[in-house]
This record gives sequence, structure tokens and C-alpha cells, in this order.
Amino acid sequence: MVTTGPALNALYPHMRRGGEQLRASAQSLRHSVESKARDHTEVFGKFFAEQADELVAAATTLAASYRQGGRLLAMGNGGSSCDAAHVAVEFLHPVTAGRPALGAINLAADVAMLTAVGNDVGQDHVFVRPLIAHGRHGDCLIGFSTSGNSANLIRAFAKAREMGIATIGLAGGDGGEMARAGLDHLLVVPTGSIHRVQECHLAAYHILWDLTHTLLANDRAAPLEAGA
Repeated sequence: MVTTGPALNALYPHMRRGGEQLRASAQSLRHSVESKARDHTEVFGKFFAEQADELVAAATTLAASYRQGGRLLAMGNGGSSCDAAHVAVEFLHPVTAGRPALGAINLAADVAMLTAVGNDVGQDHVFVRPLIAHGRHGDCLIGFSTSGNSANLIRAFAKAREMGIATIGLAGGDGGEMARAGLDHLLVVPTGSIHRVQECHLAAYHILWDLTHTLLANDRAAPLEAGA
């Protein structure tokens, strides 16, 4: 049996209600689930309907980078740093049999580096410094920001252009500052919901990974077809 006290009652007032009120509360929560699922489906469909061509173009740029010996560099803050880590792992450790590992570096991975730069010269520089160290002409830089306004990403994208590194941004809302940063490719999820943005970003880089491998596989198959 669940017991309640003043503090717990304040946090969960529904626990003191009668059976009918509890059932009504459960029903409203179910409606919330259904509403969020509908919102996900609508945002998801709109995003990929509007951004499919840009996603293909980004994959084409990334495949071209890999053909020339380039690598993927990834960055993001908070939850988006998890996306940076995830996309890097996808390329480094492909889960589909027959697809080779491809070079990728998560610029958000080194906590000592991030905190050193943030402490010494400011958070706006935390991705610029490792980009300078690891980035090479012909690489590709991908950055995740739910708002599109992360100053440290914008600085790193600007530095990437100076270094001859291709840029891919994933943002939400209206794209924020990323939309004005002159990126080679920008994928914008048209919603203000951080959760819906992150859900679309996840699917987008999974598709980016798949398309990139497909394009590179086509290159490997071409000589065989020519000699057949």
C-alpha cells in the first residue's frame, strides 16, 4: 500500500483523489501520449518531405569527402552532443554487415579538452580548438543544435569554411543562426519542440549514414560492372 505525506501529496495531488478522478487522470495521460505521437508523425513527415533532397545532397558531399580520404567531424551541446557521439559511432562501427568502417571524430568527446578551453578562453571556442587540431582540408563537419543558435557551433562552422571543410547542420525551428551561417547543407526540423527536433535528427543521420554507404558502394561496384 502506498502511503502519502504532505510533501508527496504536494508533488502528486492525484494520489489523494477518488477512483473516478484517478481514472480520469489516467485517461488524460493516455490522450497526452496519443497527442505527442500524432505530433511526432506530423513533424516527422513534414521534415522528410521538405528535406529529402537536402539530405541526399548532404550524403553526396559526405561520400565525396570519404572518397578523397576525408573524415567526418561531429559536434553538439547537451543532448545534441549525444547525437554527435552517436553519428560518429555509426560511421566508425557500422552495424550492417559488409559496410566498412569510415573515419569519424566526435569533437565533444574529450571532457578535459572541453573544460580546459571553456575555462581558459570561453565556451564559444570549445569546438574550434579541436577542429583546428584534427580537421583537414576535405573533411566534413556536422553540427547538431535544436535551436540553431549555439554560438560555439557557429564559430566552428566559420572556421571549417576557412579550412576547406564541408559543413552540414541539423537544427530546429527556423534554423536560427545556422540558417544565416552559409553552411553547405542545413536540415531544419520545422517545430519548436526540442523532443520532436531530436527525434528527427536521429532518423536523419541514420539515413545520412545509409545513403553515404550506398553511394560509396556504387563506386566499388562500378569497376565490376564495367568489366562484366
